[in-house]
Parts: sequence; structure tokens; C-alpha cells
Amino acid sequence: MKKRAILTALCSLSFAAIGLFGLSHTAGASSVNNYIANNNINHAEVTSSVWSGFPKNAYRKGTGKPEGVVVHETANPNSTIYNEIAYMKKNYNNAFVHTFVDASRIINIANTDYLAWGAGYPANARFVQFEQVEVHSKSAFAHEMANAAYYTAYILDKYGLTPNDAAYDGKGTVWSHGGVSKYLGGTNHTDPAGYYASAGKKYFGASYTFAQFYQLVKTTYNNLQAEGGSAHGSLTASTAKKAYDKVTYVKANSQASLGDSYKSYRSYNHVKNSRAGVKSYSWDSVGASVGKEVYIDDIGTKSNGHDWYRITFSTDSGAKKYWVYEKALNLIS
Repeated sequence: MKKRAILTALCSLSFAAIGLFGLSHTAGASSVNNYIANNNINHAEVTSSVWSGFPKNAYRKGTGKPEGVVVHETANPNSTIYNEIAYMKKNYNNAFVHTFVDASRIINIANTDYLAWGAGYPANARFVQFEQVEVHSKSAFAHEMANAAYYTAYILDKYGLTPNDAAYDGKGTVWSHGGVSKYLGGTNHTDPAGYYASAGKKYFGASYTFAQFYQLVKTTYNNLQAEGGSAHGSLTASTAKKAYDKVTYVKANSQASLGDSYKSYRSYNHVKNSRAGVKSYSWDSVGASVGKEVYIDDIGTKSNGHDWYRITFSTDSGAKKYWVYEKALNLIS
């Protein structure tokens, strides 16, 4: 980890993040995000492997909880997630983060109810922080981005926060380490800008940016809300039994259109999280567009009060059916 020497002096209050900053407000098209959607790439579950040896220091006075997430990357192309975790446990007096992410794992090693350190003052006392381990293939990078976006959205949901990119004004809940350097000080790192740009160019033909990653976080957060949010509690082991949502169904015969924000959600073969093996579909595969008319034949209401609609794109008897979250549609009264 190239950051180790510099981070030694930063132990005062929290750990940093990864990212690009100073980008335009328009994220633009992302081949990485499209690849994730079109290939139905899902996230890993968060594995709890909290080590009792990390210090337990409170977040800044007046809050008592994290105010956002800082995204880092290790800047070490030769390490593994387990190498990084082992090193951090041995050298936590210099720096440590809450969680590590790679292409197939999200491993939480420090209790997120207490601060970590690695981004300097004042960021350490404000944010949950996680490291991404560098990966080396197109598929691995896409899976790692899906995992990183999920973990960011998971933490925001866990602590009652909403996505807000801090890259433009230094105010927000989603930070890169570079954003911390620019707006808060206490560190001079710019990760994960270099890693994102390099991997994007190498595997997808164009630089990947933190603004594009933020769009992935927003989509993931919206999907997490649609399925009822996280457990709002302690991180659970990946071996824990999965609980499915209870859904009440009512037949319907109505119409709607795809709303302006339909791309923030996905379509499914069943109501999301209602059973095992639910499959998602990309909107590109069905020729979707804002305002496109759809036909509703069934409504599923979850126990949290959120509605899901089964839609088709034509009235043909053999038309393929998709389940979508209520906020993806403009309903016709």
C-alpha cells in the first residue's frame, strides 16, 4: 500500500476514500456501468470479520455516527484482499479502514459505529472508509465497481443518509480520497482517480470517473430502497439465512408510462427480493425510453407499503412480462 508512509501522521480522526473530483456535473455515458447492467452483475454480500484489536473512537461530537463514505484504493497492483487486511491489522496505529472490497468480496474488518483513520483531520471523525484492492480483468473490475457501489449505498442506508456527491462543493455523503484532499485537507492523496482512469481505459476503452461511479451508487441505493432497505443494524455474515419480503398481489388492468428516472431502477422477472433466483433485465434489452407506454396486469405490495407493477410493452397475449418498482413509472389515474 503506497499510502502507508504518508498515512502514519494522519491518525487523528478518520480514514479516506477513493475517487476522482473536479468533474463536470454530467456523469456522461459509462461503458462500465452499462456493462454491469447489461450483464446483470450483482454484488457480493457484506461479510462481517470485525477484529477486536482496532481502537474504538467516537465520531465527531454532535453527530455520534458517520456522515458519509470515503472511497479509497490501495495503489498496490500486486496485493490481495487478505494481504491488505493482514497488513492493516499489524499496522493499524499508522492507518486502518473499516472495510475492503475486491471483485468477489466485501469484508468488513472494523466496526463502522466507530471511526477509522487514514484520511487525516477532519475526515477521520466524519466518514466510514473502505479500500478497493486493484484487480486485473474487465469482468473483475466491473464486479468490483458493483461491490463498491453496493457497499457505499449499504452504509448510506444503514445510517439514514442519502447519496450526495461531494466532488463539486465539498459537501455531501459520497467522497473520494481526492475530494477529501481538495476540500477538507489533512491528506494529499487523489485515489481512486488514477486506478479508475487506468482500468477504464484498459478494459473498456475509456476512463472511468468518480462521477460515473457515483451514478452507479445512486442506482444501487434506489434499488436498495425499493427492496426495503438494509437491516439498519449490525453487519451480518454472508452465511446468514436470507430473508425474503412478503408481497400481497392484486390483479390489475391499467396503463402507465416509463418515468423520467426509470433508469435508476431495474426490471425483474419477479418482485425483487420476494424469492430466490430473481433475475434482473437491462432496459436496453426491451427498447425502453422515457414516456414509453406500458400495460399493467398485476400489482404487488410489500409489507413496507411499496408497490411493484407487472408490465408488458404490448397487448399481445404472448408479450414478455416484467416487474418494476413504483417510482419507475408515471401512473395514469
